[in-house]
Amino acid sequence: MSEYLTADGFDKAIIGIEMYSQRVIYDKYLMCEVLMEEDEMSEEDAIDFLSYNVWGAYVGEHTPIYVDVMDADYFKEFIGKDD
Repeated sequence: MSEYLTADGFDKAIIGIEMYSQRVIYDKYLMCEVLMEEDEMSEEDAIDFLSYNVWGAYVGEHTPIYVDVMDADYFKEFIGKDD
């Protein structure tokens, strides 16, 4: 059985598991919401905190995955692709 590494205090932001590497996947926006609600941080402060302390940290082969969740339309806009 694999050992799952989690980001303490951010269970509400878990959106899945990457099955091959056995890594927990987090929604970055939901992580910001946790800090904004529970720690009363501004959105800018939450992003700064997470960027510096969490999203860029490597803690071994089971380091969680942090993603920007977006729908297909936003993704197409993001990459500059028209239908």
